Amino acid sequence: MKQTNAINNKVYKLSSLVLAMNGWRLKGLKVSFTNGCFDILHEGHIFSLSQAASEADILIVGVNSDASTKRLKGEERPVNNEQSRSLLLASLAIVDAVVVFEEDTPLNLITTLLPDVLVKGGDYSIEQIVGAKEVIANGGRVIINPIVQGFSTTGIIEKIRRLG
Repeated sequence: MKQTNAINNKVYKLSSLVLAMNGWRLKGLKVSFTNGCFDILHEGHIFSLSQAASEADILIVGVNSDASTKRLKGEERPVNNEQSRSLLLASLAIVDAVVVFEEDTPLNLITTLLPDVLVKGGDYSIEQIVGAKEVIANGGRVIINPIVQGFSTTGIIEKIRRLG
């Protein structure tokens, strides 16, 4: 039986997510956190999310709000609004919780939640990853996953424009 009503239940406000985190911790579950705009979901996102999910029992995904995405990616972004992006991520079996954040970085989310594992995709050093020092200081780990070459939202948008 499909649990379609569970999808909306995986999209949290930060205050509710803190309560859920407390419950997961009481059960001894480890929590992994990753973040991004996830504007047009593609294979690179799925790889990164899968890697993040494999690091702990619970995967929380922080999603940049529409305003945050616009500031980071430009006036024509996001293509999909934050509710659509959140629901799409929440529909994935590997994702346990989704939370939207308004800031340009997830630092407030990370310092509030203090996940056991912080996962970021890309060519970063630990010193460049927002929240890394706070997670490490709390006894957590930081994982940097490689980017899957050939997959990007910008590339997909450019291809659609060429076809149009």
